[in-house]
Amino acid sequence: MAEQQEKKIVSIPPQLTVKELSFRLDLGIADVLKKLMENGIIANLNDTIDFETAYIISEELGFITEQEIVKENSEVFTIEDLKKELQKEESDKKKLTPRPPVVTILGHVDHGKTTLLDTLRKAHIAEGESGGITQHINAYQVKKKNRLITFIDTPGHEAFQAMRQRGAAIADITILVVAADDGVKPQTKEVVKFLIENKIPTVVAINKIDKPEANVNRVKQELAEIGMLVEGYGGDIPFNEISAKNNIGIDELLDTLLLVSDIHAFRSDAKKGAIGIVLESHKDPQRGPIATVLVKTGTLKVGEDIIIGKIVGRVRSMEDYTGKSIREAAPSTPLTIIGLPKSPESNDVFRVETNKAELKRKIKQFQGINKDSLGGLIELSSKQLIRTIDETKKTKLPIVIKTDVQGSLEAVVQILQALPSEEIQIDIIKNGVGSITESDIKAAQSSSAVVYGFNVFPTSIATRMAQDSKIETKSYSVIYELIEDIKNEMSELLEPEIKRTDLGRMKVLAIFKSGKGQMIVGGKVNDGKIVKGENMEILREKIHIGTGKLVQLQQNKEDVAEVKSGLECGVTFEGREKIEVGDTLACYKEEKIKRKI
Repeated sequence: MAEQQEKKIVSIPPQLTVKELSFRLDLGIADVLKKLMENGIIANLNDTIDFETAYIISEELGFITEQEIVKENSEVFTIEDLKKELQKEESDKKKLTPRPPVVTILGHVDHGKTTLLDTLRKAHIAEGESGGITQHINAYQVKKKNRLITFIDTPGHEAFQAMRQRGAAIADITILVVAADDGVKPQTKEVVKFLIENKIPTVVAINKIDKPEANVNRVKQELAEIGMLVEGYGGDIPFNEISAKNNIGIDELLDTLLLVSDIHAFRSDAKKGAIGIVLESHKDPQRGPIATVLVKTGTLKVGEDIIIGKIVGRVRSMEDYTGKSIREAAPSTPLTIIGLPKSPESNDVFRVETNKAELKRKIKQFQGINKDSLGGLIELSSKQLIRTIDETKKTKLPIVIKTDVQGSLEAVVQILQALPSEEIQIDIIKNGVGSITESDIKAAQSSSAVVYGFNVFPTSIATRMAQDSKIETKSYSVIYELIEDIKNEMSELLEPEIKRTDLGRMKVLAIFKSGKGQMIVGGKVNDGKIVKGENMEILREKIHIGTGKLVQLQQNKEDVAEVKSGLECGVTFEGREKIEVGDTLACYKEEKIKRKI
């Protein structure tokens, strides 16, 4: 008991270097490296290890270890709170001043959304991006008539529905892109339904009008049929005819956006402390945690303290969408915040906090130790084990997924969950943001899972562990390729389709020999042909009796490869069922055809 009381309690973050661990334990680096080696981990002082590994090492070295994580029941300013704050702000119109509109672009994949974005910002990103698809949410501004318009860029793949809806919820105006040569597609219908239900101001951009097959009136008619009534077709929704590729009608589209903005009079209180939302976040190897945010109201300044989700931090520096350093950001401004203690989650709401007492309370609250953190890890491992052992009707494909940012993780998981298969179930035993670490490899070991990374790679320790334990790790920079690989893995687990081809039938006229598992019979081929080495089905009065193999075929007491209709033959049949005189033997061959998801 006395020895237990003397143990030092050490708080360990989710990740730290070996050197940092030795500092927290107040031990020499050699002692920590030795203990890592005893656990099969070859590392150097600058290698990063995760909490699970640090926990094991620390406990074995005689320490009590607790994880530095945020309590789940913390008071967090949510998107709903943000909406209420904005509604409350509307009541005091004297303090409000005009702000730029925030615009997002939605539409069916391949209808020109990314090309339009590129044309608007005068930079052809689509050609340089992996797979030609927008992989992350970005934000930027364009200027028209000396007025700013903020654009929120959302992914263009049809399976990214949740992320697109999030982008539309953040935005004031949505541009609905429909190709003039392709018309309204199922995805377009989903977007229109969402826009109408949420009463989001919309501008329709009919794209690709320069194509020979373009039919603008057909697009207007199809939109009217699903409730999107544009001007001239029974409604008042503005539209523009454009060619994003050839920069036709783009200036007019910007004019329309400004007109819609004037009609709705988007305003905010620029003098209050800033409140906004996280669009994306990641950890930069050189600069640390970086968050891309949008200021919804108020003005954000360098040096201010902010509460952002479950993080308390200070704005050390800010950059605009071009990477230029800025000192303050007004409403509707997209920017990146540098210097936070950790990366926030997408959709986290931030707000400036000037009350020092409140900041201290939040810091204490957010840094509280979750006593159940270890239990949660153990419980998770147990569930993984049960899922692996449990026999269900579905075959399971266990995988681990790590991505560079939260938005990518949401997108990948959503696409995988939408993959149609009644026979194969994707079992995501672990997922997260950041490099592939040793704990990911350990999780994969328990169920022989493949570890997938999107824009992330294994750490040096994880690479060695994966090689030693023969765990496969795969990293991709294109979401489509990652999904395709997983689909191929699923296809490999599918039972092949058995294709039967009937060859011929013979009537059994005599039994020459009947042994255990083998019979020799004689008969006459009355349809097609009988082929040596193929399968045979026993039919008795047209009822299936059993199957077997035709291992030897004779005609006139000589071995032959096949016997055609009208001729008699002798057959050596291997199978459990007994053949009787008068039975029909149906000869057929089977092909195994690989199926795909």
